Amino acid sequence: MKRVVLFTVAAVAMATPALAAGGCSTAPESQWQPQSKLESDLQASGMTVRQIKVENGCYEVYAIDKDGKRVNLAYNAETLQQLDNAEAGEN
Repeated sequence: MKRVVLFTVAAVAMATPALAAGGCSTAPESQWQPQSKLESDLQASGMTVRQIKVENGCYEVYAIDKDGKRVNLAYNAETLQQLDNAEAGEN
């Protein structure tokens, strides 16, 4: 039983920084990257940006990809790292 508890505690401790790094920014807005940088990066990759919304430390992007499909993407506002969950800031 003690091994199971220790293993669980260790697993949670190792996963916590990874989960925090993959979410929305908790930094003040003064440390965020400008929306214009994200927009120009997306345009350079062939996307047409329709709208960028700010939601709880994330930039939520509505765009058309290079294949003409509508996409909804989320980015950490501080690092501009793309997040797996397009709805990350909507909590």
